[in-house]
Amino acid sequence: MVNYRYLGNSGLKVSEITYGNWVTHGSQVDDSAAIATVHAALDAGITTFDTADVYANTLAEEVLGKALTGQRRESLEIFTKVYFPTGPQGPNDTGLSRKHIFESINGSLTRLGTDYVDLYQAHRFDYETPLEETFQAFADVVRQGKALYIGVSEWTAEQLREGHALAKSYGVQLISNQPQYSALWRVIEGKVVPAAEELGISQIVWSPMAQGVLSGKYLPGQPVPEGSRATDEKSGARFIKSFLRDEVLQAVQGLKPVAAQAGLSMPQLAIAWVLQNKNVASALVGASRPEQLAETVKASGVVLDADTLAAIDAALGDVVYSDPEDTYTVSPETRLV
Repeated sequence: MVNYRYLGNSGLKVSEITYGNWVTHGSQVDDSAAIATVHAALDAGITTFDTADVYANTLAEEVLGKALTGQRRESLEIFTKVYFPTGPQGPNDTGLSRKHIFESINGSLTRLGTDYVDLYQAHRFDYETPLEETFQAFADVVRQGKALYIGVSEWTAEQLREGHALAKSYGVQLISNQPQYSALWRVIEGKVVPAAEELGISQIVWSPMAQGVLSGKYLPGQPVPEGSRATDEKSGARFIKSFLRDEVLQAVQGLKPVAAQAGLSMPQLAIAWVLQNKNVASALVGASRPEQLAETVKASGVVLDADTLAAIDAALGDVVYSDPEDTYTVSPETRLV
């Protein structure tokens, strides 16, 4: 079963494994398979579910809402996000303006079939909206009971500091950041994690398996497997491209004996690795089939000893992305519509 951790400097506990439906629900898998996978997650002890209004242009929220129908709401932690364009993509259908935040939270609650979300997250930083406007709107969403806590995604250390101060001034808690993080992609370690630790903000990390590359199924010098994420533009193919260099894939193959020595599968090793970082509250995983989760959840509670961590570093060597400057390139400088 899954262990639990506190999310930031709050009393909210989340499962170490969060079920996310970024590229699956409403897109990659049909609704019946999606619902079966959510139920498998619940059976495995996962109580935390992450989605966003932009996933499958709102359909992912609808599917998750259907899948959680009949569950005890108080036993779940449901997260969603706001920023990216949705609907007809008019001039106000994106960003973190007060208008878009209020319209988005109301739409998300309707699709999810709930009165509130546990965590409402700014999906990116909005350079075109005053941060005071954004956090005043977030504070009002919390006071209206539509969200319990506020989080962000892919914010820099400086943005976290400014957002945390504003949230505090408005009487709400900014408790989480959702960045990409894996044994191959460590760019948050230099600046974001130290700032977050100081502020009482946890990381909920996405792509702990580096878009599946850390599973070891992509082989150097070989075509990518048919039906894999690398072949499907709707399933994040553009995110995986930077990891598909032969030198990266060759280094990942060097993790197989490390995983075997630790008694873990490659996916378990990858997820366990991110959970060794005490600032990480939860690792986001997706699944297109229920049986995938049975193995994934076994990474929860695993402690990797110093020799294993050193062996991982030795195997990956200089193919690791670790430049903290990469955290400044994620949020678009202008809105997308």
